[in-house]
Amino acid sequence: MASKSENSPGTPPEPEAGSGENGRVTINDIARLADVSKKTVSRVINDSPMVREETRERVKAIIAETGFTPDPQARALAFRRSFLIGLVYDNPSPQYVVNMQRGILDVLEGTDYQLVLQPVDRADGDYHDRVRRFVERHRPTGLIMPPSVSEDVELADMLVKLGCDYVRIASVELDQPERMVRTHDGEGAAQAARHLAGLGHRRIAHIHGPRSFRSSHERLFGFRNGLTEFGLELAAEMTVEAGYTYDSGVQAADQLLARAKRPTAIFAGNDEMAIGIYTSARKAGLRVPDDLSIVGFDDTPMAARMWPPMTTVRLPIRDMGREAAESLLHAVLEKGNRRRQSFTPEIVVRSSTAPPA
Repeated sequence: MASKSENSPGTPPEPEAGSGENGRVTINDIARLADVSKKTVSRVINDSPMVREETRERVKAIIAETGFTPDPQARALAFRRSFLIGLVYDNPSPQYVVNMQRGILDVLEGTDYQLVLQPVDRADGDYHDRVRRFVERHRPTGLIMPPSVSEDVELADMLVKLGCDYVRIASVELDQPERMVRTHDGEGAAQAARHLAGLGHRRIAHIHGPRSFRSSHERLFGFRNGLTEFGLELAAEMTVEAGYTYDSGVQAADQLLARAKRPTAIFAGNDEMAIGIYTSARKAGLRVPDDLSIVGFDDTPMAARMWPPMTTVRLPIRDMGREAAESLLHAVLEKGNRRRQSFTPEIVVRSSTAPPA
């Protein structure tokens, strides 16, 4: 290897072959070539502000020239945590989960952080222990919890005791504001009620989600309030519980459309169930929207692809996932105040609603 005097000015010396395991360049090599400490190299890798700009540029240039890649396991040990963001969910709607993942991945792209999924079943007696084992095994930077996992107070208390950061996504404020991404589901449901009542519908039904979901209650409450503004009530026989799934939407709509006085409009608590109403209407020989108006909730990609395209309440699920991930990383990388955010749904009027015949 040439000595420093034999190298041209400003050109770092070549690393010794075999410096690290299997000849790979190590952080010790980078420190030696840059004539700095290993701690300084680590600070540059992690974008710490505690490094002079001239030193930072010199270290980065050597890293780029040598092709050095930090060992993620070593970094995890140094930080006493992994570079993982966990998504813990119990949601029967695949579209919701996929959109949430996309939002989180939008933020993690280009960083050292990876997304790891942990599906759970809140009805499982081992549910809390599974999450505990997941946290103790992977030591994630933090967890993102959409409904209905986000509504579990006991789980949040357990994470605090474990020292695991988290963000809860929910329709109401359940925690410290900085730990929440708040959605206002009730207001979105009220918009659906105003839209249908404003078209002249009077026999209006609602298919809501499981009672174990706080969002189901919020959407039901908001829908009732919206109808009240028009002097209407949601009759008990016009309200059916379902499971936030396509199949349960079909079954619930079958019950409503078999009534002697069937509804002229149905609002479903999510798009999955609303798509099921389309199928039920076809089986009953009804045309959408001539004989039956349909409104969904979430505005998943399938809503616009239905025929006719579905009127629905847009809940920006991808943006919610993005905001939750940014909140976690902001707390870690900036070491400042946590980000706070809330989202108010908006109705998107398409062709599945019209005045009653």
